[in-house]
Amino acid sequence: MLLSALLHAFWSVSIKSSEDPLCFNLLQSWPVPILLAGVAPFVDFAEVPVEVWRLLVATGVAHALYLYWMSRAYQYGDLSLVYPIARSTPAFLPLFSFPLLGEVPSPLGGLGIAVVVAGVWLVHGARRWQLALLMQPAARFAFLTLAATVAYSLVDKAAMGTLADAPWSSPVPRAVVYALLLSTAHLLFFGPMVLGARGARALRATAGRELLAATAATFVSFASYTLILKALETSLVSYVV
Repeated sequence: MLLSALLHAFWSVSIKSSEDPLCFNLLQSWPVPILLAGVAPFVDFAEVPVEVWRLLVATGVAHALYLYWMSRAYQYGDLSLVYPIARSTPAFLPLFSFPLLGEVPSPLGGLGIAVVVAGVWLVHGARRWQLALLMQPAARFAFLTLAATVAYSLVDKAAMGTLADAPWSSPVPRAVVYALLLSTAHLLFFGPMVLGARGARALRATAGRELLAATAATFVSFASYTLILKALETSLVSYVV
């Protein structure tokens, strides 16, 4: 999880550094179908439970909204404003993971969650923020990103729990297969959203400048979230996030 957090931080910086975060995020998707096609001969997709296929639709929508709103947040505001809001997910997950998944963090676990969230906010200087700053478009998109993160975390926890209990004969780990499937699912929703907002010309222009950086970010993001999915097989979603 610490390695995943480090990779996620590098990935966030690469998005913020882009001249067009929306197009940059869409460009990250091009290797996914190739990777999925590469592992497909080694996976019996009939072993993926029907419930997981249903959850993939939900997580595809949630991940697409997450990327869209996060890109808009980074377009309008600084990393120091957007990141602590968007990454405050652990503060809200227990409110939903208990009634929906039956997860109950221990008192020490709850204290750990509080320390992490407080640390994120303090390190980024949230104590110096003014109320007006939280009313700007960047903050509003960051709060929407937070909501999407809560949603896809709950869905992916349910999916990985179901997948972990299912028979599995493939040499490819469950987390890798699910990560490729959810990346493909979110592309189906995220692609039209970006093209509708920015257009094909902007996408081509960003590709000309940043395709190599976006490709590198693809593998950083994929590795980071695959580690999260692996942890979700056995740990509480509130602890993982």
